[in-house]
Amino acid sequence: MSEHYIDTWKNCLKIIRDNIGQQSYSTWFEPIIPLELKDNVLTIQVPSQFFYEWIEEHYIDLLKKTIKSQLGPKGRLEYNIIVDSSLKSNPQSVKLPARESEKVENPHISVLYGRNNKEIPNPFVIPGLRKVNIHHQLKETYTFDNFIEGDCNRLARSAGMAVASNPGKTTFNPLFIYSATGLGKSHLIHAIGNLAKNNFPEKTVLYVSADQFTTQFTEAIRDKCYNDFVHFYQMIDLLLIDDIHFLVGKTRTQEVFFHIFNHMHQIGKQLVITSDKPPADLQGMEARLLSRFKWGLSAELSMPDFDTRVAIIKNKIYNDGITLSNDIIEYLAYTITTNVREIEGALISLIAHASFAKREVNLDLAKQLINNIVKEVDKEVSIDLIQKIVCDYFKVSVNMLNSTSRKREIVQARQLAMYFSKKHTKSSLQNIGTRCGNKDHATVLYACRTVNNLIETDKQFSKSVEEIDKIILISK
Repeated sequence: MSEHYIDTWKNCLKIIRDNIGQQSYSTWFEPIIPLELKDNVLTIQVPSQFFYEWIEEHYIDLLKKTIKSQLGPKGRLEYNIIVDSSLKSNPQSVKLPARESEKVENPHISVLYGRNNKEIPNPFVIPGLRKVNIHHQLKETYTFDNFIEGDCNRLARSAGMAVASNPGKTTFNPLFIYSATGLGKSHLIHAIGNLAKNNFPEKTVLYVSADQFTTQFTEAIRDKCYNDFVHFYQMIDLLLIDDIHFLVGKTRTQEVFFHIFNHMHQIGKQLVITSDKPPADLQGMEARLLSRFKWGLSAELSMPDFDTRVAIIKNKIYNDGITLSNDIIEYLAYTITTNVREIEGALISLIAHASFAKREVNLDLAKQLINNIVKEVDKEVSIDLIQKIVCDYFKVSVNMLNSTSRKREIVQARQLAMYFSKKHTKSSLQNIGTRCGNKDHATVLYACRTVNNLIETDKQFSKSVEEIDKIILISK
Protein backbone atom coordinates (compact mmCIF):
# COMPACT_ATOMS: atom_id res chain seq x y z
CA MET A 1 0.00 0.00 0.00
CA SER A 2 2.94 2.30 0.76
CA GLU A 3 4.02 1.89 -2.87
CA HIS A 4 0.60 2.88 -4.21
CA TYR A 5 1.86 6.27 -5.39
CA ILE A 6 4.47 4.54 -7.58
CA ASP A 7 1.82 2.35 -9.25
CA THR A 8 -0.43 5.37 -9.74
CA TRP A 9 2.34 7.33 -11.47
CA LYS A 10 3.25 4.31 -13.61
CA ASN A 11 -0.38 4.13 -14.78
CA CYS A 12 -0.28 7.85 -15.54
CA LEU A 13 2.91 7.40 -17.58
CA LYS A 14 1.29 4.69 -19.70
CA ILE A 15 -1.48 7.12 -20.69
CA ILE A 16 0.96 9.99 -21.27
CA ARG A 17 3.25 7.85 -23.42
CA ASP A 18 0.33 6.93 -25.68
CA ASN A 19 -0.49 10.60 -26.23
CA ILE A 20 2.89 12.19 -26.95
CA GLY A 21 6.02 11.36 -28.98
CA GLN A 22 8.73 9.11 -27.58
CA GLN A 23 11.35 11.86 -27.56
CA SER A 24 9.07 14.26 -25.67
CA TYR A 25 8.18 11.49 -23.24
CA SER A 26 11.86 10.67 -22.61
CA THR A 27 12.84 14.31 -22.20
CA TRP A 28 10.02 15.59 -20.01
CA PHE A 29 8.50 12.62 -18.15
CA GLU A 30 11.15 9.95 -17.57
CA PRO A 31 13.16 12.23 -15.19
CA ILE A 32 10.08 12.75 -12.96
CA ILE A 33 10.06 10.87 -9.62
CA PRO A 34 6.81 10.17 -7.72
CA LEU A 35 7.08 11.04 -4.00
CA GLU A 36 3.75 10.41 -2.27
CA LEU A 37 -0.01 10.06 -2.64
CA LYS A 38 -2.13 11.54 0.10
CA ASP A 39 -5.78 12.68 0.11
CA ASN A 40 -6.03 12.28 -3.68
CA VAL A 41 -2.97 14.53 -4.14
CA LEU A 42 -0.07 12.93 -6.02
CA THR A 43 3.28 14.66 -5.38
CA ILE A 44 6.00 14.35 -8.01
CA GLN A 45 9.56 15.68 -8.08
CA VAL A 46 10.91 17.49 -11.16
CA PRO A 47 14.57 18.45 -11.73
CA SER A 48 14.10 22.20 -12.09
CA GLN A 49 11.77 25.17 -12.27
CA PHE A 50 12.12 25.03 -16.04
CA PHE A 51 10.66 21.49 -16.09
CA TYR A 52 7.71 22.74 -14.07
CA GLU A 53 7.15 25.71 -16.38
CA TRP A 54 7.54 23.67 -19.58
CA ILE A 55 5.24 20.84 -18.45
CA GLU A 56 2.62 23.29 -17.24
CA GLU A 57 2.71 25.22 -20.52
CA HIS A 58 2.67 22.23 -22.87
CA TYR A 59 1.09 19.29 -21.03
CA ILE A 60 -1.24 20.78 -18.39
CA ASP A 61 -4.46 19.51 -20.00
CA LEU A 62 -3.12 16.01 -20.57
CA LEU A 63 -1.82 15.84 -16.99
CA LYS A 64 -5.12 17.00 -15.47
CA LYS A 65 -7.14 14.45 -17.44
CA THR A 66 -4.66 11.69 -16.62
CA ILE A 67 -4.60 12.44 -12.90
CA LYS A 68 -8.40 12.59 -12.70
CA SER A 69 -8.69 9.30 -14.61
CA GLN A 70 -6.53 7.63 -11.93
CA LEU A 71 -7.61 9.48 -8.77
CA GLY A 72 -11.15 10.58 -9.60
CA PRO A 73 -12.59 14.08 -10.09
CA LYS A 74 -10.92 15.38 -6.91
CA GLY A 75 -7.49 14.16 -7.96
CA ARG A 76 -4.77 16.81 -7.92
CA LEU A 77 -1.04 17.07 -8.59
CA GLU A 78 1.71 18.84 -6.68
CA TYR A 79 5.33 19.38 -7.67
CA ASN A 80 8.51 19.33 -5.64
CA ILE A 81 10.96 21.43 -7.61
CA ILE A 82 14.72 21.14 -7.13
CA VAL A 83 15.95 24.73 -7.34
CA ASP A 84 19.56 24.01 -6.41
CA SER A 85 21.54 20.91 -5.47
CA SER A 86 21.81 22.25 -1.93
CA LEU A 87 18.01 22.20 -1.71
CA LYS A 88 17.51 18.58 -2.85
CA SER A 89 16.97 17.41 0.70
CA ASN A 90 14.17 19.94 1.08
CA PRO A 91 12.89 20.89 -2.39
CA GLN A 92 10.48 23.77 -2.76
CA SER A 93 6.86 22.69 -3.32
CA VAL A 94 4.62 24.28 -5.94
CA LYS A 95 0.97 23.32 -6.42
CA LEU A 96 -0.24 22.66 -9.93
CA PRO A 97 -2.65 25.52 -10.61
CA ALA A 98 -6.13 24.87 -11.93
CA ARG A 99 -6.88 26.29 -15.38
CA GLU A 100 -9.28 28.84 -13.93
CA SER A 101 -6.95 30.06 -11.17
CA GLU A 102 -3.80 32.13 -11.25
CA LYS A 103 -0.40 30.47 -11.26
CA VAL A 104 0.95 29.87 -7.77
CA GLU A 105 4.39 31.44 -7.46
CA ASN A 106 7.09 29.89 -5.30
CA PRO A 107 8.14 32.80 -3.08
CA HIS A 108 11.65 31.41 -2.61
CA ILE A 109 12.22 31.18 -6.33
CA SER A 110 10.76 34.64 -6.90
CA VAL A 111 13.25 36.23 -4.53
CA LEU A 112 16.14 34.12 -5.83
CA TYR A 113 15.66 35.27 -9.41
CA GLY A 114 14.90 38.90 -8.67
CA ARG A 115 11.19 38.96 -9.47
CA ASN A 116 10.53 41.09 -6.39
CA ASN A 117 13.58 43.30 -6.87
CA LYS A 118 12.70 45.07 -10.12
CA GLU A 119 12.21 48.45 -8.42
CA ILE A 120 15.38 48.32 -6.33
CA PRO A 121 17.72 50.99 -7.73
CA ASN A 122 21.11 49.87 -8.93
CA PRO A 123 23.77 52.01 -7.19
CA PHE A 124 26.49 50.82 -9.56
CA VAL A 125 25.01 52.24 -12.76
CA ILE A 126 25.97 55.82 -13.58
CA PRO A 127 22.81 57.99 -14.01
CA GLY A 128 21.95 58.52 -17.66
CA LEU A 129 24.14 55.66 -18.87
CA ARG A 130 21.06 53.56 -19.69
CA LYS A 131 20.15 56.03 -22.42
CA VAL A 132 23.15 54.94 -24.48
CA ASN A 133 22.12 52.86 -27.50
CA ILE A 134 24.21 49.68 -27.42
CA HIS A 135 24.57 47.65 -30.61
CA HIS A 136 23.68 44.03 -29.96
CA GLN A 137 26.39 42.57 -32.29
CA LEU A 138 24.04 39.74 -33.29
CA LYS A 139 24.05 37.99 -36.64
CA GLU A 140 20.41 38.45 -37.57
CA THR A 141 20.46 35.57 -40.05
CA TYR A 142 20.97 33.12 -37.16
CA THR A 143 17.48 32.35 -35.91
CA PHE A 144 15.54 29.45 -34.42
CA ASP A 145 13.71 29.09 -37.74
CA ASN A 146 16.88 27.91 -39.48
CA PHE A 147 18.33 26.04 -36.48
CA ILE A 148 17.19 22.51 -37.27
CA GLU A 149 15.96 20.57 -34.25
CA GLY A 150 17.08 16.99 -33.61
CA ASP A 151 17.90 14.62 -30.76
CA CYS A 152 21.39 16.15 -30.76
CA ASN A 153 20.21 19.61 -29.70
CA ARG A 154 16.60 19.36 -28.48
CA LEU A 155 17.27 20.16 -24.83
CA ALA A 156 19.59 23.09 -25.58
CA ARG A 157 17.23 24.48 -28.23
CA SER A 158 14.16 24.19 -25.96
CA ALA A 159 16.01 25.82 -23.07
CA GLY A 160 17.26 28.57 -25.38
CA MET A 161 13.74 29.37 -26.53
CA ALA A 162 12.54 29.44 -22.92
CA VAL A 163 15.31 31.86 -21.98
CA ALA A 164 14.57 34.10 -24.97
CA SER A 165 10.88 34.11 -24.07
CA ASN A 166 11.48 35.01 -20.42
CA PRO A 167 15.09 36.18 -19.86
CA GLY A 168 16.23 36.10 -16.25
CA LYS A 169 13.01 34.45 -15.05
CA THR A 170 13.78 30.76 -15.51
CA THR A 171 16.17 28.59 -13.53
CA PHE A 172 18.36 28.41 -16.64
CA ASN A 173 20.52 31.29 -15.50
CA PRO A 174 23.12 30.88 -16.72
CA LEU A 175 22.33 28.71 -19.72
CA PHE A 176 25.65 26.98 -20.45
CA ILE A 177 25.85 25.46 -23.95
CA TYR A 178 28.85 23.30 -24.88
CA SER A 179 30.00 21.20 -27.83
CA ALA A 180 32.88 20.48 -30.15
CA THR A 181 33.51 23.02 -32.89
CA GLY A 182 31.07 23.39 -35.78
CA LEU A 183 27.98 21.93 -34.11
CA GLY A 184 25.92 25.12 -33.78
CA LYS A 185 26.87 26.83 -30.50
CA SER A 186 27.27 30.25 -32.09
CA HIS A 187 24.15 29.84 -34.22
CA LEU A 188 22.10 28.96 -31.14
CA ILE A 189 23.41 31.78 -28.95
CA HIS A 190 22.70 34.31 -31.72
CA ALA A 191 19.21 32.81 -32.19
CA ILE A 192 18.53 33.28 -28.47
CA GLY A 193 19.61 36.90 -28.67
CA ASN A 194 17.58 37.63 -31.80
CA LEU A 195 14.40 36.11 -30.37
CA ALA A 196 14.83 37.93 -27.05
CA LYS A 197 15.44 41.23 -28.87
CA ASN A 198 12.25 40.74 -30.87
CA ASN A 199 10.24 39.73 -27.79
CA PHE A 200 11.60 42.51 -25.56
CA PRO A 201 12.77 45.49 -27.65
CA GLU A 202 13.14 47.56 -24.49
CA LYS A 203 15.82 45.22 -23.08
CA THR A 204 19.52 45.66 -23.74
CA VAL A 205 20.89 42.55 -25.46
CA LEU A 206 24.59 42.09 -26.16
CA TYR A 207 26.57 39.32 -27.85
CA VAL A 208 30.30 39.30 -27.20
CA SER A 209 33.02 36.69 -27.63
CA ALA A 210 35.23 35.90 -24.64
CA ASP A 211 38.19 37.03 -26.72
CA GLN A 212 36.55 40.40 -27.38
CA PHE A 213 35.63 40.71 -23.69
CA THR A 214 39.28 40.11 -22.76
CA THR A 215 40.50 42.73 -25.25
CA GLN A 216 38.01 45.31 -23.92
CA PHE A 217 39.09 44.60 -20.34
CA THR A 218 42.79 44.95 -21.22
CA GLU A 219 42.12 48.29 -22.94
CA ALA A 220 40.05 49.48 -19.95
CA ILE A 221 42.95 48.76 -17.60
CA ARG A 222 45.40 50.50 -19.96
CA ASP A 223 43.16 53.56 -20.34
CA LYS A 224 42.35 53.63 -16.59
CA CYS A 225 38.60 53.28 -17.15
CA TYR A 226 38.01 50.02 -15.29
CA ASN A 227 34.86 51.35 -13.59
CA ASP A 228 33.33 52.39 -16.92
CA PHE A 229 33.99 48.91 -18.28
CA VAL A 230 32.23 47.26 -15.32
CA HIS A 231 29.32 49.74 -15.41
CA PHE A 232 28.83 49.08 -19.11
CA TYR A 233 28.33 45.37 -18.59
CA GLN A 234 26.21 45.85 -15.46
CA MET A 235 23.51 47.57 -17.49
CA ILE A 236 23.11 44.68 -19.97
CA ASP A 237 19.82 42.77 -19.57
CA LEU A 238 20.83 39.71 -21.62
CA LEU A 239 24.53 38.97 -21.98
CA LEU A 240 25.51 36.32 -24.52
CA ILE A 241 29.18 35.41 -24.13
CA ASP A 242 30.66 33.02 -26.68
CA ASP A 243 33.64 30.66 -26.23
CA ILE A 244 34.13 31.19 -22.50
CA HIS A 245 37.00 28.67 -22.61
CA PHE A 246 39.22 31.49 -23.93
CA LEU A 247 39.23 32.90 -20.38
CA VAL A 248 41.09 29.82 -19.10
CA GLY A 249 44.33 30.93 -17.41
CA LYS A 250 43.40 34.65 -17.55
CA THR A 251 43.04 35.28 -13.82
CA ARG A 252 42.28 39.01 -13.84
CA THR A 253 39.75 38.72 -16.68
CA GLN A 254 38.05 35.85 -14.83
CA GLU A 255 37.89 38.00 -11.70
CA VAL A 256 36.13 40.91 -13.38
CA PHE A 257 33.77 38.53 -15.18
CA PHE A 258 32.99 36.89 -11.83
CA HIS A 259 31.87 40.23 -10.37
CA ILE A 260 29.82 41.11 -13.47
CA PHE A 261 28.23 37.65 -13.41
CA ASN A 262 27.32 37.97 -9.72
CA HIS A 263 25.77 41.39 -10.17
CA MET A 264 23.70 40.39 -13.19
CA HIS A 265 22.49 37.16 -11.61
CA GLN A 266 21.54 38.78 -8.31
CA ILE A 267 19.24 41.33 -9.95
CA GLY A 268 17.61 38.81 -12.29
CA LYS A 269 19.41 39.51 -15.54
CA GLN A 270 20.16 36.68 -17.97
CA LEU A 271 23.47 35.14 -19.01
CA VAL A 272 24.00 32.64 -21.83
CA ILE A 273 27.46 31.12 -22.18
CA THR A 274 29.03 28.78 -24.73
CA SER A 275 32.14 26.64 -24.43
CA ASP A 276 33.91 23.77 -26.16
CA LYS A 277 33.82 21.79 -22.89
CA PRO A 278 31.38 21.23 -20.01
CA PRO A 279 32.13 23.26 -16.85
CA ALA A 280 33.74 20.28 -15.09
CA ASP A 281 36.40 20.03 -17.83
CA LEU A 282 37.42 23.71 -17.91
CA GLN A 283 40.78 23.33 -16.20
CA GLY A 284 42.37 26.68 -15.45
CA MET A 285 39.05 28.36 -14.65
CA GLU A 286 38.52 29.62 -11.09
CA ALA A 287 36.47 27.25 -8.92
CA ARG A 288 34.05 30.00 -7.87
CA LEU A 289 33.27 30.73 -11.54
CA LEU A 290 32.80 27.06 -12.36
CA SER A 291 30.37 26.68 -9.46
CA ARG A 292 28.29 29.55 -10.87
CA PHE A 293 28.30 28.05 -14.35
CA LYS A 294 26.60 25.04 -12.77
CA TRP A 295 23.81 27.11 -11.20
CA GLY A 296 21.64 26.89 -14.27
CA LEU A 297 21.54 24.30 -17.04
CA SER A 298 24.50 22.81 -18.91
CA ALA A 299 23.27 21.54 -22.29
CA GLU A 300 25.36 19.69 -24.86
CA LEU A 301 25.11 19.96 -28.62
CA SER A 302 26.24 16.65 -30.11
CA MET A 303 26.82 15.58 -33.69
CA PRO A 304 23.46 15.40 -35.52
CA ASP A 305 22.33 11.96 -36.60
CA PHE A 306 21.74 11.04 -40.24
CA ASP A 307 18.11 12.24 -40.37
CA THR A 308 19.00 15.59 -38.80
CA ARG A 309 21.90 16.06 -41.22
CA VAL A 310 19.51 15.42 -44.12
CA ALA A 311 17.12 18.03 -42.68
CA ILE A 312 20.00 20.54 -42.31
CA ILE A 313 21.03 20.07 -45.94
CA LYS A 314 17.45 20.37 -47.22
CA ASN A 315 16.92 23.55 -45.21
CA LYS A 316 20.18 25.05 -46.47
CA ILE A 317 19.51 24.38 -50.18
CA TYR A 318 15.91 25.55 -49.81
CA ASN A 319 17.03 28.87 -48.33
CA ASP A 320 19.63 29.24 -51.10
CA GLY A 321 17.11 28.42 -53.83
CA ILE A 322 19.00 25.30 -54.91
CA THR A 323 17.61 21.94 -55.98
CA LEU A 324 19.49 18.68 -55.35
CA SER A 325 18.31 15.10 -55.75
CA ASN A 326 17.68 12.96 -52.68
CA ASP A 327 20.60 10.70 -53.69
CA ILE A 328 23.03 13.61 -53.46
CA ILE A 329 21.53 14.90 -50.20
CA GLU A 330 21.71 11.47 -48.57
CA TYR A 331 25.26 10.91 -49.84
CA LEU A 332 26.39 14.20 -48.30
CA ALA A 333 24.64 13.40 -45.02
CA TYR A 334 26.13 9.90 -44.83
CA THR A 335 29.67 10.86 -45.87
CA ILE A 336 30.28 14.03 -43.85
CA THR A 337 29.84 13.28 -40.17
CA THR A 338 32.34 15.53 -38.42
CA ASN A 339 30.35 18.75 -38.00
CA VAL A 340 27.62 20.92 -39.47
CA ARG A 341 30.05 23.58 -40.66
CA GLU A 342 31.82 21.05 -42.86
CA ILE A 343 28.49 19.98 -44.39
CA GLU A 344 27.71 23.59 -45.29
CA GLY A 345 31.22 24.07 -46.68
CA ALA A 346 30.86 20.96 -48.85
CA LEU A 347 27.56 22.25 -50.20
CA ILE A 348 29.12 25.59 -51.13
CA SER A 349 32.03 23.84 -52.86
CA LEU A 350 29.70 21.54 -54.76
CA ILE A 351 27.48 24.33 -56.05
CA ALA A 352 30.44 26.60 -56.89
CA HIS A 353 32.25 23.83 -58.77
CA ALA A 354 29.16 22.96 -60.79
CA SER A 355 28.53 26.62 -61.56
CA PHE A 356 32.08 27.52 -62.64
CA ALA A 357 32.63 24.30 -64.58
CA LYS A 358 29.13 24.51 -66.05
CA ARG A 359 28.47 20.95 -65.04
CA GLU A 360 25.28 19.39 -63.78
CA VAL A 361 25.20 18.72 -60.05
CA ASN A 362 24.93 14.94 -60.02
CA LEU A 363 25.95 12.12 -57.71
CA ASP A 364 29.23 11.45 -59.54
CA LEU A 365 30.32 15.07 -59.14
CA ALA A 366 29.31 14.98 -55.47
CA LYS A 367 31.37 11.82 -54.85
CA GLN A 368 34.39 13.25 -56.65
CA LEU A 369 34.29 16.51 -54.73
CA ILE A 370 33.35 15.16 -51.31
CA ASN A 371 36.01 12.46 -51.40
CA ASN A 372 38.62 15.17 -51.87
CA ILE A 373 37.19 17.20 -49.00
CA VAL A 374 36.96 14.24 -46.64
CA LYS A 375 40.56 13.25 -47.41
CA GLU A 376 41.71 16.70 -46.34
CA VAL A 377 40.35 16.27 -42.82
CA ASP A 378 40.77 13.64 -40.17
CA LYS A 379 37.42 12.00 -40.65
CA GLU A 380 35.76 11.15 -37.36
CA VAL A 381 33.81 7.94 -37.07
CA SER A 382 30.14 8.61 -36.32
CA ILE A 383 27.71 6.68 -34.16
CA ASP A 384 25.59 6.17 -37.28
CA LEU A 385 28.47 4.48 -39.09
CA ILE A 386 29.33 2.30 -36.09
CA GLN A 387 25.72 1.16 -35.77
CA LYS A 388 25.59 0.28 -39.48
CA ILE A 389 28.85 -1.69 -39.33
CA VAL A 390 27.79 -3.61 -36.21
CA CYS A 391 24.33 -4.32 -37.64
CA ASP A 392 25.78 -5.48 -40.98
CA TYR A 393 28.16 -7.78 -39.12
CA PHE A 394 25.39 -9.41 -37.08
CA LYS A 395 22.83 -9.19 -39.91
CA VAL A 396 20.28 -7.20 -37.89
CA SER A 397 18.61 -3.91 -38.78
CA VAL A 398 19.53 -0.57 -37.22
CA ASN A 399 15.86 -0.13 -36.29
CA MET A 400 15.98 -3.35 -34.28
CA LEU A 401 19.20 -2.26 -32.56
CA ASN A 402 17.47 0.98 -31.47
CA SER A 403 14.27 -0.81 -30.42
CA THR A 404 13.38 -2.11 -26.95
CA SER A 405 13.95 -5.73 -28.03
CA ARG A 406 15.64 -7.95 -25.42
CA LYS A 407 16.60 -10.71 -27.84
CA ARG A 408 20.12 -11.89 -27.15
CA GLU A 409 21.57 -11.01 -30.57
CA ILE A 410 19.95 -7.54 -30.49
CA VAL A 411 21.17 -6.80 -26.97
CA GLN A 412 24.69 -7.90 -27.90
CA ALA A 413 24.72 -5.76 -31.05
CA ARG A 414 23.44 -2.78 -29.05
CA GLN A 415 26.13 -3.24 -26.38
CA LEU A 416 28.84 -3.46 -29.03
CA ALA A 417 27.54 -0.30 -30.73
CA MET A 418 27.79 1.49 -27.37
CA TYR A 419 31.27 0.05 -26.73
CA PHE A 420 32.67 1.14 -30.11
CA SER A 421 30.91 4.53 -29.92
CA LYS A 422 32.65 5.21 -26.60
CA LYS A 423 35.96 4.02 -28.05
CA HIS A 424 35.91 5.78 -31.42
CA THR A 425 33.84 8.95 -30.90
CA LYS A 426 33.97 11.97 -28.63
CA SER A 427 30.28 11.71 -27.80
CA SER A 428 29.17 11.81 -24.18
CA LEU A 429 27.84 8.65 -22.53
CA GLN A 430 24.39 10.25 -22.38
CA ASN A 431 24.43 10.98 -26.11
CA ILE A 432 25.63 7.46 -26.95
CA GLY A 433 22.86 5.97 -24.83
CA THR A 434 20.23 8.21 -26.40
CA ARG A 435 21.36 7.24 -29.89
CA CYS A 436 21.54 3.52 -29.05
CA GLY A 437 17.98 2.67 -28.06
CA ASN A 438 17.30 5.73 -25.89
CA LYS A 439 19.28 4.37 -22.93
CA ASP A 440 20.92 6.30 -20.09
CA HIS A 441 24.64 6.74 -19.39
CA ALA A 442 24.62 3.98 -16.75
CA THR A 443 23.47 1.49 -19.38
CA VAL A 444 26.35 2.53 -21.64
CA LEU A 445 28.88 1.96 -18.84
CA TYR A 446 27.32 -1.44 -18.10
CA ALA A 447 27.49 -2.36 -21.82
CA CYS A 448 31.19 -1.43 -21.98
CA ARG A 449 31.98 -3.51 -18.87
CA THR A 450 30.04 -6.46 -20.31
CA VAL A 451 31.92 -6.28 -23.62
CA ASN A 452 35.31 -6.07 -21.85
CA ASN A 453 34.44 -9.09 -19.69
CA LEU A 454 33.37 -11.13 -22.73
CA ILE A 455 36.57 -10.17 -24.60
CA GLU A 456 38.58 -11.73 -21.75
CA THR A 457 36.44 -14.88 -21.37
CA ASP A 458 35.02 -15.67 -24.84
CA LYS A 459 37.54 -16.23 -27.65
CA GLN A 460 34.92 -16.22 -30.41
CA PHE A 461 33.42 -12.98 -29.12
CA SER A 462 36.90 -11.44 -28.83
CA LYS A 463 37.59 -12.37 -32.45
CA SER A 464 34.32 -10.72 -33.56
CA VAL A 465 35.25 -7.54 -31.69
CA GLU A 466 38.65 -7.44 -33.44
CA GLU A 467 37.03 -7.91 -36.86
CA ILE A 468 34.46 -5.17 -36.28
CA ASP A 469 37.17 -2.85 -34.95
CA LYS A 470 39.21 -3.35 -38.15
CA ILE A 471 36.16 -2.57 -40.31
CA ILE A 472 35.57 0.66 -38.36
CA LEU A 473 39.22 1.72 -38.68
CA ILE A 474 39.20 1.01 -42.43
CA SER A 475 36.02 3.08 -42.79
CA LYS A 476 37.58 6.01 -40.94
